Amino acid sequence: MLKKLIIIFLVISSGIFYYTLTGSVVYEEFTSKVIRVIDGDTFETDIGKIRLKGINAPEKSMFLYEESKNFLKNTIANKTIALESYSIDKYGRTLAYAFYNGKNINEEILKEGLGTLYYYEKDSHYKKLEKAEEFARLNEIGIWKKSADSYCLELIKLKYKESPKRCTNNELLILKNNCEKDFTLLIKDDATHIYREKISANSIFSKNFSCIWNDEGDSLFIWNEKGLLIFYRY
Repeated sequence: MLKKLIIIFLVISSGIFYYTLTGSVVYEEFTSKVIRVIDGDTFETDIGKIRLKGINAPEKSMFLYEESKNFLKNTIANKTIALESYSIDKYGRTLAYAFYNGKNINEEILKEGLGTLYYYEKDSHYKKLEKAEEFARLNEIGIWKKSADSYCLELIKLKYKESPKRCTNNELLILKNNCEKDFTLLIKDDATHIYREKISANSIFSKNFSCIWNDEGDSLFIWNEKGLLIFYRY
């Protein structure tokens, strides 16, 4: 009991507020000033780099990269924001939700169609972020804008479970082009695996992958220069 009281005193005196469940730290809250926006989901503050939790914004090689970066820059650059921090990723960045003027910035990015859901473990914000992404998807906003060629491409198969074990190049994607024209495709999962492939007119595209799609759940995005062709989530 004395040990717990000492810990509580130290936490309160540090000015950092911890919220706990079943005796373990879930997250911490603090404020910080944004110094520089790096891209649509990452920025630098006076306490270090922050990676927005629960979302994934377009990578530099994707369309709407600049739009997502500029949205974040126009929203929080050089401002003092509230952060809800959960952990540190493998790159040393703090995974957090950012709040400014009473709005969850992670959620706002999804509403604008400038990012997609990206979760390993669901938390108390998941449902709101899921609804924000659904709003953008149903209204075909941003990255969800449907390509005029979407009727051409058909998903025949996505085999995401490798056997007898993972990382054996046994994942399989099969697509069918039902139109009389060639396409250059940008293929992506929930994470940052991005592939550019070509599919010829009236043909079948088949490609093996390794360690790309997660067995427990993932997404398949396929775009061409006109917009979204296929979205599949399992």
